[in-house]
Amino acid sequence: MRDQVVGLRTYAGVLAGEPGSYADEVEGCYGVRPHYADEAVFTAAHEQLEELLPGDGLLAERYEHWEDAIRVPTEQIERTMAAVIEEARAWTRGLVELPADEGVVLEIVRDKPWWASCDYLGDLRSRIAVNVTLPMSAIELLILTLHETYPGHHTERCSKEHLLVRGRGLLDETLVLVPTPQTLVSEGIAKLAPEMLLEGEGGAPLAAVISDAGVEFDLAHALAIRRAHEPCAWAEVNAALMLHDGGASEAEVHAYLERWGLMSPKLAAHMIRFFTEPTTRTYIHTYSAGRELCRSYVAGEPERFRRLLTEQVRVGDLLEARDAGSK
Repeated sequence: MRDQVVGLRTYAGVLAGEPGSYADEVEGCYGVRPHYADEAVFTAAHEQLEELLPGDGLLAERYEHWEDAIRVPTEQIERTMAAVIEEARAWTRGLVELPADEGVVLEIVRDKPWWASCDYLGDLRSRIAVNVTLPMSAIELLILTLHETYPGHHTERCSKEHLLVRGRGLLDETLVLVPTPQTLVSEGIAKLAPEMLLEGEGGAPLAAVISDAGVEFDLAHALAIRRAHEPCAWAEVNAALMLHDGGASEAEVHAYLERWGLMSPKLAAHMIRFFTEPTTRTYIHTYSAGRELCRSYVAGEPERFRRLLTEQVRVGDLLEARDAGSK
């Protein structure tokens, strides 16, 4: 609760016009201070992608061409996501005890500043809204669905309501607030969720769902590309810092995202909208920082991932675990 209040006090100050840097705002809201990633990290990632995506033309063009080749038709997205949800739910039951009456409702939306959201409705139910304005590749559909549902956001929220709120009377778990440290932990959990299935035995059934949608799809190759591309997500953090603290123009940030993030012009424009919306201007930092801290905490152990889903784990706990592991 103390962490939540600090985050809310920070954001209330921003809304009231209190002076301070964007980096201060991020740290106050989420409990971690943002930093610029060395562009050498992106160069190394691009070199790996060059090997995985051979051919002529610029790397960004080849990356986009690969994504285009495994696009899920817009009219197939809802049906395919629903099938992925059922497979993921079955796998997740082996990790945590899902309440018998939990479930999700899938909703297709358009023209939002985000790609998807999980709105927890209470009573162990969530509404999953998916923005189909942007095209979606097969690997993006898998990752997005697992991130939002099983064993990601929905699983965390219904597990904590079942075990902590109903089981132990911890009413503070009914408050899910943005922007606070709680959301960084939650996004870190959801970022790890796809790895838990796709990198293990759960991958083959999910790849079969994609094939049933009529998309030719090599899961192992797609995962290798995603792993190589993952460091480029820090380019989004750099871009937000450039925009808000570095004095860069939107045009400069757009070019930066295209170059280092390998984004299409449409996706880069979407990200800038995300960086500038009042309620999401700092949120980009929850993804990479949350994934880094939660991955360090879990260290490949499913039981520790289950603990994240079912117990109150603070950002401070994750930082302590990371620092202890680095000694």
